[in-house]
Amino acid sequence: MSENKIKIQVPIMADLAAKGKKPEYLFWVCSAGAFDDRYKKVTREFVKILTYLNIDYAVLGTEESDSGDIARRTGNEMLFQMQAMTNIEILNGYEVKKIITCCPHDYNTFKNEYPEYGGNYEVIHHTQFLRDLIEEGKLKIDSGIFKDKKITYQDPCYLGRGNDEYEAPREVLNIIPSRKIEMKHHKEFALCCGGGGGQMFKEAEKGDKEIFIERIEEAIETGADIVATACPYCMVMMTDGIKYKNKEEEMKNYDIAELVSIALGL
Repeated sequence: MSENKIKIQVPIMADLAAKGKKPEYLFWVCSAGAFDDRYKKVTREFVKILTYLNIDYAVLGTEESDSGDIARRTGNEMLFQMQAMTNIEILNGYEVKKIITCCPHDYNTFKNEYPEYGGNYEVIHHTQFLRDLIEEGKLKIDSGIFKDKKITYQDPCYLGRGNDEYEAPREVLNIIPSRKIEMKHHKEFALCCGGGGGQMFKEAEKGDKEIFIERIEEAIETGADIVATACPYCMVMMTDGIKYKNKEEEMKNYDIAELVSIALGL
C-alpha cells in the first residue's frame, strides 16, 4: 500500500475532547519525534501504521512538552518536577489511561517516575504495542522486501536493562522476512549507544574510545546490512557511527517502526 492510499490526519486530543470523545491511546510523540529531522520520519511511519490498523489514538499537539527525563538525568531536579507536574495535569485533565511512545527514556519516566507525582498510566513502548498487535493477529507481514538483508538490533538501555524488555523488539523483527544476527554484546550485556543521560548534548568524556564507535564496530562485525533501533538516541549515535566508519553505502539504520511500515508497503 503506497502512502497516497492512506489518508493521514493525526487526531488532536483537544479536538476530540471538544466533541466529547476519549481515544483509547495517547501517542506521546516525544521531543525527538517532534523536532529532530531524522526521528520525525519515525513518527510519520508509526502514525502510518496506527492509521493503517485503525487504532483509536490522539496526540497532544502543541500541549505536549518534554517529559523531563534529560532534566533529571543532568541534575536539574526542579525543572524535572515542573515538567512532570505540568504534563500530569494535562494528561489527567484528558483522563488519559494508556500512553504509547517511541522513546524508551520517556517510557521509563512515565512508567517509573510519574506515579510519585500522581501520574498513573499504562505505558507502552511502540515495539511492545506492535508485538501485541502481532500476537492478536492484527499485524501480519508477507512482504519479502528485506528477505536478502541481514539485520542486527541495538538494545536501548532504558528499554532493556532499565525495564527488562528485550523480547518485544525482537519478536517484531522476527515477523519481517530477513536474516537476524546478534551483536557480540546484546540483551542484558548490550553496550550503551553513548547518547542517553544527557550525554548526547555534551562533549565526550576522555577515554580510549567513544562508546558509540565501539558499538558500531560490533554492528559492523556482524556483517549486517541494517542496524535496527528503537530509541531516538540510539538512532542518532548509530547513524553517527556509520558515518564515522564510512559505511553509509553498506549499512543503514532504521527504527523498527520504519521497517514495519516499509514491509507493509505504507
